[in-house]
Amino acid sequence: MSTVPVVTFSCLIKRLCHVHVRRWHSTKPAPNTHSKPAPKTSSKSAPETNSFAMNLFRGQIRHEEVFPYRQVLSEDQRSVLESLISPTEKFFKEVNDAGKNDANECVDDATMKGLREMGAFGLQVAEKYGGLGLTNTQYARLVEIVGEHDLALGIVLGAHQSIGFKGISLFGTDAQKQKYLPSLASGEKLAAFCLTEPSSGSDASSIRTRAVPSADGSHYVLTGGKIWISNGGLADVFTVFAQTPVTDSKTGLTKEKVTAFIVERAFKGVTSGPPEKKMGIKASNTAEVHFDEVEVPKENLLGEVGEGFKVAMNILNNGRFGMAAALTGTMRGCINMAVDHASSRVQFGRRIDTFGTIQEKIARMTVAHYITESMAYTVSGNMDLGIKEYQLEAAISKIFGSEAAWFVADEALQILGGTGYMKSSGVERVLRDLRVFRIFEGTNDILRLFVALTGIQYAGSHLKELQRAFQNPAANLGLIFGEGSKRALRLVGMSTAQSLAEHVHPDLSDAASKAASSVEGFGVAVESLLMKYGKNVVDEQYLLSRLANAAIEIYAMVVVLSRATASLNQNHSSAAHEMAIVNLICSEGSEKVKLYLGALSEDRHLKCFQYLRDISKDVVANGGLIQKHPLGV
Repeated sequence: MSTVPVVTFSCLIKRLCHVHVRRWHSTKPAPNTHSKPAPKTSSKSAPETNSFAMNLFRGQIRHEEVFPYRQVLSEDQRSVLESLISPTEKFFKEVNDAGKNDANECVDDATMKGLREMGAFGLQVAEKYGGLGLTNTQYARLVEIVGEHDLALGIVLGAHQSIGFKGISLFGTDAQKQKYLPSLASGEKLAAFCLTEPSSGSDASSIRTRAVPSADGSHYVLTGGKIWISNGGLADVFTVFAQTPVTDSKTGLTKEKVTAFIVERAFKGVTSGPPEKKMGIKASNTAEVHFDEVEVPKENLLGEVGEGFKVAMNILNNGRFGMAAALTGTMRGCINMAVDHASSRVQFGRRIDTFGTIQEKIARMTVAHYITESMAYTVSGNMDLGIKEYQLEAAISKIFGSEAAWFVADEALQILGGTGYMKSSGVERVLRDLRVFRIFEGTNDILRLFVALTGIQYAGSHLKELQRAFQNPAANLGLIFGEGSKRALRLVGMSTAQSLAEHVHPDLSDAASKAASSVEGFGVAVESLLMKYGKNVVDEQYLLSRLANAAIEIYAMVVVLSRATASLNQNHSSAAHEMAIVNLICSEGSEKVKLYLGALSEDRHLKCFQYLRDISKDVVANGGLIQKHPLGV
């Protein structure tokens, strides 16, 4: 497994500080324009993107990457996918035994052989390298099936192709692809992603593994160790990240920067430890990997020297949508089990699915699944359309999907009661397997900070641009009247009249209005945070987490509005059912957004945050709980 986030918090702080966001309402006296010429504004414009999540932080609705709902498969691609679904489902029902894998803490040889024959180890590798060449959306649909039946086996496959050799596909040279991808796509060789170390979990920039260039420049000498590496004890090819000395050609200064390498187990000095004993995903291999003065040819540099952090983040961003897709399969399986039990179990003379408590559970499980599925295929569809700016949406889908799957599995077990608690039901294994998804490939806590800080940075760059424009208003009237008027309206509590009405089905207009209103309030909250805290907002994690929660709720609202609109427009048999789901999501979601945003400024909430700080500091200083036992003994 990998505990690495999309980006480290320390690096985000550095990035955000470089932006140097300031309050755009200056308290300094205006310059004397009679004695000084009007200042020149910078020619550098703030970055622009169509990303819905990024623009949300500006309080703006950019619909292009959400509406209409993504239908990206051609007829040929749909036909290929349909031909793969049935044999994949049959394999996981008849050949793979998830319970046996869990008990043996490994995947048996027959299963691995069958997966190789199906081409499961190279789903997205180009056909010229021996892979199936699937699109992101096709891949997502197949990993749904894996997620429904065996998450541990999903980790074996995902650690191999979603992150293990993904760097070669994304950043490898033609020679590297020719050399490594065919044997990896066939499953002859396995791959692993090596970044996490004992001293660097969420803070990936603090890794200590080093790669020093040889005197003749022919190779690098790699020394260090990695922990908790999925496929670590099985892999033949590793994507390894290490600190390397990089000299600035302008200043002559040498600094340590992260660089990525392709490392083979066959290289002398590569070893791995025994399989780790884990709470869940037991059938996947997790081990330490050690590098003892390993000579890595310079031809095995992956990307540019010093660009390893970018390589790692792109790999993780690119593969994250697959996690949400797999977890929709997990949720589907749990919901099916819960419905089967609830519709046949009789208590107090009635089937338990007729009781309100059970009905609410099944409904909320269904809603969680619908949101996650809608997010997953929005992100995969955008990726297939060549959209590059999707890192926030992908992070949101990972956060929501991993927490929703845990909720659904837990509720399924609750509905099954004692039956669910028994090993034979399979639900307890799913719960154990699911727990790690909130930890690896970016802990949800860190990803929330990533979402909030990245969005704030984007909003701050536009506030800064507006600030510069006011220094020379005659040359920037368009920007001032466009952006300035919107912000002025928000600050006095008036709407900027943004709407989703033209993008949604008329029957969803009320739900769409709630979502649009939430976007408006979110923009006001972000600007208020920037004006109050400036660049020091990076230290306000209580506030940032709640801001991220509001962003997640809003993104959930818009993706389901888009999907249900498509269903209504196409007269799907499920359209009325989907409309009910969306009305519930937007009704409750808009209220949650108000609560999250209210917590950013209301005194009662800010006081509670101070209580939390004080309680935590006291307990840590005491080395544990402080209060005396109520019995006094």
